[in-house]
Amino acid sequence: MATRLFDPRSLRWKVAALVALACCAVAAVIGVLVHRAADRSGERAGRDLAAAQVAAAQKEFSLTGNRPAFADLRTAADLPAPLAQSVADLRTPGAYALWYDVKAPNWYWLWAAAPVGDDRVIVVRTDMSAQVRSLQLLDRSMVKAALAALLVVVPVAALVAERMNRRLRHGSRTARRIADGDLDARIGRPGRARDEITEISVAVDAMAAALQARLAAEKRFTADVAHELRTPLMGLVTAAGLLPEDDEAADLVRTQVLALRVLVEDLLEVSRLDAGAERARVDEVPLGELVAHAAEQAGGDTRLWLEAPALVPTDPRRVERIVTNLVANAHRHGAPPVEVTVTGARITVRDHGPGFPDDLLADGPQRFRTGAAERGRGHGLGLTIAVGQAAVLGAALTFTNTADGGALATLALPRPPAPAHPQDA
Repeated sequence: MATRLFDPRSLRWKVAALVALACCAVAAVIGVLVHRAADRSGERAGRDLAAAQVAAAQKEFSLTGNRPAFADLRTAADLPAPLAQSVADLRTPGAYALWYDVKAPNWYWLWAAAPVGDDRVIVVRTDMSAQVRSLQLLDRSMVKAALAALLVVVPVAALVAERMNRRLRHGSRTARRIADGDLDARIGRPGRARDEITEISVAVDAMAAALQARLAAEKRFTADVAHELRTPLMGLVTAAGLLPEDDEAADLVRTQVLALRVLVEDLLEVSRLDAGAERARVDEVPLGELVAHAAEQAGGDTRLWLEAPALVPTDPRRVERIVTNLVANAHRHGAPPVEVTVTGARITVRDHGPGFPDDLLADGPQRFRTGAAERGRGHGLGLTIAVGQAAVLGAALTFTNTADGGALATLALPRPPAPAHPQDA
């Protein structure tokens, strides 16, 4: 939970970062505008003051011949070069020149000069450093205010985003449950929110409902077909049994009728497993003997290895069905030698063929998908039935490929809990 809380890839922190960037951008724009407005206002006030002072000094000098205390009397040569040039360019009587010096050694001095005759110039200087310090103080205040706003806005944005985050996580968990086979899972009511997340939730729920309905219709169709075929199939089996024994055509008919009977029985078994109608009948059985009999029933040359097989409580008919299907699948789609190993309560069936296809390893067995390019090599129900029967037993059936080639199916049967030690009672 803590890792998820501080995950920078989380939507919560992405929204918070976006809000922080937006706040910084707004603060920067407002700060620049306020800074420029305050700077222009201060400079305008300084220029007005300097203009008023130089005009007053110029008037007093023309009346008395003396400069006031706040003004200097200099020659053009004593003036800074930019100011001297501006004074030299004056042509109107009573005009004055202004120059704002922001460089050393005269930091932030506003100069005002007016010629008074005989190459003399009356000069007034206004110190603008106080206005500059005020502007710097204003900048620092705006930065502090922006940081304080971020300290408030970012946590609020993270909390607001967390609500969306929870809704999205709930939706993703529900989607994973649906993908894992829980078709009854739903995201739920959208509540008062009417946003894009609500639209996605409604769409996912509608998709799950439609998928559930289609799968239910498919299961009903499979069960109905199997039940409807069973009665005429029994008639075909009876009729095939009446055909001559030493007739090639009769043998072909009997073979195909037997294959059809196996298919129909498999379909019925799949429909019962889908409906959840199967229940295990548990007995104590020696697993080694049971697996040996199942491997023999599957046919083919199968190597059996018994390594301390256990006496396990299980349904022997279902275990035999699983092992028979696994061994038959190994002979049909793999390559010899096919090896069956019983270790304790675990059974492994391995062949040395090309291995299970990638889609089976990723999604599990699918009905009517054999993994064989050629026709006539099974109908793809054997592994599906094995998985269903393992679920009824509460066992784990896994499919992998070995490193040196070949498919490996492992059935791990549940073992009874170890009996309590006498002194623990």
